[in-house]
Amino acid sequence: MTTAAVEGSTTGEGRKGLGDMMPMGMVSLVGLFSLLVLLHLAVVLWLAFTTSAPGSVDFTYSTANFSEVFTDARTWTVLRDTAIFGVVSLIVALAFGVPAAWLVERTDFSAKTLLFTLMAIGLLIPGFAAAMGWLFMLHPRIGLVNQFLLQTFHIGPLFDIMTLPGLGWVQGLNLAPLAFIMTAAVFRAMDPTLEEAAQMHGASPWRVFARVTLPLAAPGVIAASIYIFMTAFAAFDVPAIIGWGNRLFTFSTFLYLLLSPQDVLPRYGLAAALSTVALAIAAVMSWWYVGMNKRSQRYAVVTGKAYRPKLIQLGWRKWLAWGLLGIYFLLSKIMPISLLVWSSLLPYFQLPSARAFSVVSMKHYYALPWDLIARGLTNTTILAVLTPTITLVIALSFSWVVLRSRIPGRSWFDFIAFLPHAVPSVVFGVGALLLTLFVFQKAVPIYGTIWLLLMVFIIARISYATRMTNSGLVQIHGELEESAYVSGASTWDTFRRVTFPLLTPTILYAWLWIALLTVRELTLAVIMSTSGNITFPVVVWSMWLAGGLAPASALAVVMLLLMTPLIALYWVFARRQGILAT
Repeated sequence: MTTAAVEGSTTGEGRKGLGDMMPMGMVSLVGLFSLLVLLHLAVVLWLAFTTSAPGSVDFTYSTANFSEVFTDARTWTVLRDTAIFGVVSLIVALAFGVPAAWLVERTDFSAKTLLFTLMAIGLLIPGFAAAMGWLFMLHPRIGLVNQFLLQTFHIGPLFDIMTLPGLGWVQGLNLAPLAFIMTAAVFRAMDPTLEEAAQMHGASPWRVFARVTLPLAAPGVIAASIYIFMTAFAAFDVPAIIGWGNRLFTFSTFLYLLLSPQDVLPRYGLAAALSTVALAIAAVMSWWYVGMNKRSQRYAVVTGKAYRPKLIQLGWRKWLAWGLLGIYFLLSKIMPISLLVWSSLLPYFQLPSARAFSVVSMKHYYALPWDLIARGLTNTTILAVLTPTITLVIALSFSWVVLRSRIPGRSWFDFIAFLPHAVPSVVFGVGALLLTLFVFQKAVPIYGTIWLLLMVFIIARISYATRMTNSGLVQIHGELEESAYVSGASTWDTFRRVTFPLLTPTILYAWLWIALLTVRELTLAVIMSTSGNITFPVVVWSMWLAGGLAPASALAVVMLLLMTPLIALYWVFARRQGILAT
């Protein structure tokens, strides 16, 4: 690889010199990180074909793990249940997310900025908090609704949230903001002239929406649906909170059971073999996702300054719009979190009444295991600071190499950065666990430490980070950097004085978003959790698993309160940058 290939930008050769080590440093960092990502997947494939732990006397290669996985009826039950869970989640997410996106992008709805804000913040609220609230609402025995029906009308229980449709309902409500954000971009890029032509021929707004808008948006909506389904497929928090007590397992919770069984040794080989199933499904879905994204480009014919979409006048239908959105936020956030708070104040869960209010107290908050919480909060804080910081350093290196260098085959680096977006993050969690147990155990003994979590958190967030830094770097014309090179600046000086200042708003926004996602992360943390690296969400999960529903509720409320300042900071920054404006 020549120095010119590394240093040459898309607009000029840049300054060459032995003192300017930044280009080679970026390439080295990108190469090492790419190797680490691939190594996580390779170790999963490797150990799936082994019969015992590497180094043991009976270590051999075999397909026994696959035979056991595919002949075990539980595997097919779990995959079937996961598919049902994913489909229901997708239907619910689209049912709320797509109409909301259409209201924002294609109508004169008056509260667009507010809706964008609430949907963005809704993505940041931990899914397990809403799941806990729904369990208190529709549990067949203690659920508030079933208790009310039983005590008032002597009927019930009529509702049971601890079913696959119940799990999908809650997960779908949690994923509706994601459906909203992804499909809003589809409606925004759609050619409005076809809708206007239908209106000129006398078609009603509903007929235009059903016969023109939806068919035009179909490829983009299907692409978003694939991503939402895969997100639900790998979800842990909702199935763990609601389904665990009913022995209702989905892919992630069943994988966790293999890695952390109650009465036998962990089944690492089986977990690796099961993870390859997720890899195969992810490969097929990613191929379909990329294909649908390419097809959607045929429908995005917005060009030039002539793009002036005519917004549909809602008129009296605006009250229907407000009703739909009000129902969504009531069901997805207000009611579950209110019940979470109510549960945390009671000795046992019960209907609101004079007697119930007489026993309301803060004793569950006082009795929380604050030493364990302090340890979990410390680890979570460290991860929330280091994960976005290191992730964005690596992401900037990826973006610079892909967009500014002339290295042959540099597009492969972009593909590798996209892998954690395509492959369920839980597979990388399994890979990291196996890697540190059986490959790095002597050279890099990080198993059971916070650094193991940090490594996997960075891998899980690199796809989002590179999408942000790529979009930011694309908007910076190469002529600005070329002018600095012509003036004698090195690559480092150009990056420090020209590129980075222009990227600062994008980087700060991405840093806050990744930090918030890190704070609420449960799936990856619980897969690799030990007493030495426990995080705040895992403490909540552990208390809930142990049967302390009211104390776990109190701790979940504490977590939401601690996240509030960071969410507020994100909101203020996003508003100032115009990210939440429409």
